[in-house]
Amino acid sequence: MTLNHAFAPPTARVADGHAAAGPREVLDLHVAELRQLFNSMDPAPFRERDLDPEAEAYIVDWARELKGRPPLSLRVHIDSAAIRPEDTALAREAIGEYFRRRAQATKSRLQQLFRVGRVSLLIGLSFLAVALGISEVVASLFEKSRFARLVQESLVIGGWVALWRPMEIFLYDWWPIRSEVRLYERLGAIEVSLLSRAMEGRPAP
Repeated sequence: MTLNHAFAPPTARVADGHAAAGPREVLDLHVAELRQLFNSMDPAPFRERDLDPEAEAYIVDWARELKGRPPLSLRVHIDSAAIRPEDTALAREAIGEYFRRRAQATKSRLQQLFRVGRVSLLIGLSFLAVALGISEVVASLFEKSRFARLVQESLVIGGWVALWRPMEIFLYDWWPIRSEVRLYERLGAIEVSLLSRAMEGRPAP
């Protein structure tokens, strides 16, 4: 499997014969046969089959490194002598559906993270309220005790530490996952074209 990418200029003709609607980033894959793009160990029907891990990683990394959010195209160059029109439609549906499933799974992971964050926040705030209440009681009962002051400060610190996890979730953890969702959604709409290497007049490697 050979992989490379290029940038298609405005109004370029993509491999299925349709005009591209504006600047489009294009990734070229070179395979001996179409099924190389898919996981050979996956027993699911072709339309529902997972992508080959190597091909998926390359496509995702390529899309992630692009600047902005240009439309995406995948051109698959196949050594086969002939490509049927239904092959292109099938490949487009299978690849798009795979990335849409990934987007939905990642979105579910984000929702689960927010649920954990809400529960953690509730627990943290409750613990903080209890810790502050106890520290006030200790301060009023043992005003001049150094040990009581140490206990009071420890309770206050512990109360704020209890908020560390929900703060981490809502400030930092969620946005990389949200970026993944958007990336997979873009890949779910990728334009897929098939080209026969033989018909292109290029010798097989």
